[in-house]
Amino acid sequence: MTESDREPPERHGVAPSDVEELIHHHTELPQTRLSLGVDGLLTVIGKVASWFWLVVVAVIIWAVVGRYAFGRGSVTLEEWQWHIAGAAWLLGLAYTLATDDHVRVDVIHERLSLRAQGWIELLGILLLLLPFLGIALYEMAPYAMSSFAQGETSQAPAGLPHRWILKATVALSFALLILAALSRLLRVTALLFGFPKPIATDNAKGEAS
Repeated sequence: MTESDREPPERHGVAPSDVEELIHHHTELPQTRLSLGVDGLLTVIGKVASWFWLVVVAVIIWAVVGRYAFGRGSVTLEEWQWHIAGAAWLLGLAYTLATDDHVRVDVIHERLSLRAQGWIELLGILLLLLPFLGIALYEMAPYAMSSFAQGETSQAPAGLPHRWILKATVALSFALLILAALSRLLRVTALLFGFPKPIATDNAKGEAS
């Protein structure tokens, strides 16, 4: 590590608060009645999915104790670990989009006016995000249905059955992401065009006061 690496960010003209803002910058979009309901649903799903990580930790501990304390490894427990971890991660994706808590490192976007940010969001959602999610859902839904029709199971000895559940979770995560993207699109159009009609939220009331 060099001397400059040990220097605080202030020595380079960047305050810690500025670094935090670059990483966790939020575009303050207005809410609409529909987007508020959709975001609330996705928030509940995301918070429920976050508890899956405790289950993952419990299964890992169970597997480790069984292997090293009793000399009994378990393929079933190993598959449970990545099945539950995968479901937790996939179901939490829409929550991060709905709450705008995905990591942003953008030195240009956060310095633009709110309306300019809104136009970037609008074009990004319409031209990039929604087409990608639509294609992904179009490909994954038949993939999960085929797995269900075939009664697909794990190829590992003593592996888990019903492999279609995990594949259906992938398709579900894309469907939830589409909901989150549409909700954010409503918020962007409310900002730029006043449609749907924006509503006052508790945060907006607090800032106004």
